[in-house]
Amino acid sequence: MSRTDAYRLNPDMNRFYRAALAALIIAAAGGLNSESLASDFLRVEGKDIVDSHGNKFFIKGTNTGNWLNPEGYMFGFRKVNSPHMIDEAFRQLVGPTATKAFWQKFKDNYITEADFAFIAECGANTVRIPFHYKLFTAEDYMGLNDPEEGFRRIDDCVGWARSHGLRLILDMHDCPGGQTGDNIDDSYGYPWLMIDDEAQREFVDIWRRIAERYADEDVIIGYELANEPIATYWEGEEREMLNSRLEPLYKHATAAIREVDRNHIVLLGGPQWNSEFGNFSDWTFDDNIMYTCHRYGGDPTPEAIGSYIEFRDRTGRPMYMGELGHNTMEWQSRFADTLMDANIGYTFWPYKKIADSAMTGVEAPEGWHAELVEFVEAPRGSYAEIREARRHCTPERGQALLDAYIENARAEKMLRHDDYIRSIKLK
Repeated sequence: MSRTDAYRLNPDMNRFYRAALAALIIAAAGGLNSESLASDFLRVEGKDIVDSHGNKFFIKGTNTGNWLNPEGYMFGFRKVNSPHMIDEAFRQLVGPTATKAFWQKFKDNYITEADFAFIAECGANTVRIPFHYKLFTAEDYMGLNDPEEGFRRIDDCVGWARSHGLRLILDMHDCPGGQTGDNIDDSYGYPWLMIDDEAQREFVDIWRRIAERYADEDVIIGYELANEPIATYWEGEEREMLNSRLEPLYKHATAAIREVDRNHIVLLGGPQWNSEFGNFSDWTFDDNIMYTCHRYGGDPTPEAIGSYIEFRDRTGRPMYMGELGHNTMEWQSRFADTLMDANIGYTFWPYKKIADSAMTGVEAPEGWHAELVEFVEAPRGSYAEIREARRHCTPERGQALLDAYIENARAEKMLRHDDYIRSIKLK
């Protein structure tokens, strides 16, 4: 049985192995104190992240975007861009049963242990795992109505990370109700999480369950509570109202996590695409929190991220660039240097997608753009329009293209983008 299989069959097995190993060490050494046997959790120490020995840890890696939170542009779609919109298009093309089967194959093949091995071989030390909250509920998502699916997928990541010397950041990319109000959170056009009490209760409950499950997993750096909350589309008093509700929500979720897990760092993103931090007023409510920012454009200079550096220095808490990329190789190389000089760790976005601007690529099957993409992007607002859209791609052709896509997405078939890998200071 492989280690991955063991994690799937019994997610608590790793805890048993760790305890057994500790007992063997104690027996062999004639007794050791508990501190010497402590797990190697990372923690916040001033503006740095350090390991259990006090050694500084600088985050450098990538994101598994699209795997557990599909985004349209990574499939080559232009307008259909959120998970529920993509799912609807596929159901209209090949039917609900075939679509559910596709999502299961997609999850099984898009990211595997072979991908983690490749990421580690490139010299990365961290993988950020964006996920949808529905993976931890009975709501229909990516082919299942199973609240254990998220745990199964993260269990796999924990096992792969441990095998290949990587660390993980768990990122709730799509929160109950939607925290952003755009396609990236799979919402309905507004950050309802900020004003919906029921959504907030579910948000806090899911994080508590995740923290309880992984409290003893030291390969996990920490929990990123909400990706890119509150987009820039709201202005004036409405923006102020939404922004003002973010820090209290973070405190509530952190308190719930601490009821079951004192080991892991909690990562907090600023509003307006993880770019504004002026509304935060309390960074002392927990001794193991840090902040996370994003940036995809502008000058790759220290001055361009001066507000992030200033906030980091003022709070004395680490700052981490969870997403950046989609730019020229020169820009990425200069920005990576800027971040290293500024002591801001980073994970480039994403690891894999159709086309370039990623560490690896999925080769689009012949006919993908001319047939399947044209169907997905065609008007489908009525049943008549759905029937008309099928002139671009029949259900039979759609199924063949989806099958071919899955095959091309496997690590054995993926395209290596070496120039991109070098630009982000990997090898």
